[in-house]
Amino acid sequence: MLDEKVFRSEDVPPADRFDYWVELLGRTHAPMDLRSDCADDFRASQRVLDLGAVTVWPATFQPLTFRRTPKLIRRSDPETYHLSLIVRGSGAGVWGHRETEYKPYDLHINSSSLAYDVHSSGNSVTMVGLEVPRALLPLPRDAADQVVGAPVSAREGVGALLARFLTHLTADTAPYLPSDGPRLGTVLTDLVAGLFAHILEAGDSLPPETHQRTLTLRIKAFIRERLPDPHLTPATIAAAHHISTSYLHRLFRDEDTTVAARIRRLRLEAARRDLTDPALQATPVHTIAARWGFPRATDFSRAYRTAYGATPTDHRHQALHGHE
Repeated sequence: MLDEKVFRSEDVPPADRFDYWVELLGRTHAPMDLRSDCADDFRASQRVLDLGAVTVWPATFQPLTFRRTPKLIRRSDPETYHLSLIVRGSGAGVWGHRETEYKPYDLHINSSSLAYDVHSSGNSVTMVGLEVPRALLPLPRDAADQVVGAPVSAREGVGALLARFLTHLTADTAPYLPSDGPRLGTVLTDLVAGLFAHILEAGDSLPPETHQRTLTLRIKAFIRERLPDPHLTPATIAAAHHISTSYLHRLFRDEDTTVAARIRRLRLEAARRDLTDPALQATPVHTIAARWGFPRATDFSRAYRTAYGATPTDHRHQALHGHE
């Protein structure tokens, strides 16, 4: 299981609940001025998942006003971007001249370096928070700050891809090892960077090297979204992005693997997660293989053995049943 801390307001005396949660949220995100009409008997729950440099925190809480002032920023700024996937509830945020309303299945983007007022409404709010250090996103600060407060739907495109990953991850952390945390954090960082690049559309105001980097991030997100497609190849990826295959390979020249090797590795990682998931132990190996873009069972078995040193069947049995 991933490293996880849990807070439930009912575990704290009513008079202490709000202040305790304010302190916890300040450690998770950044110091804020929080106010609530329900402060006398505040109800909230929160889990904090440690994914290396990245933090994910699903939470449910009563209506709040979050305020981050210039004074608080000067006092402490972890220099992170915060994304909230709104599952239930609504509200609005104000950043200088920009004001944005949000509703369920919107992604709300914020920055610890900018002053804001965010107000939640309804009986309660359920969300999944995501903290990513600004230094991990390969975009100029002035360009990336343009996404703060921008309305983003989690129902389609890269926003939906990020939302699906977050909801699947937080629904059940049992299948993951603590050592998986930093790797999952890297995946989330790539998805956030791809989302930012999508929002910005990498326009003419960005330098050529930034344009190339954001295009690469968009392609990475495209690959993850279409892993089950057995026809996903460098040629189809290049065509979908209106570039040549040779230019696609040049974009990935500084990456750790080629485009084809990246596709194969991500497919194998996804298949491995399914094979070691107790909830899927009745699903045939060939079905899982086909689900992740391996229509030929022999090709899948050969690639899996090469990557992990065991056949898919043997690896599944060992993961689910040990050495019995």
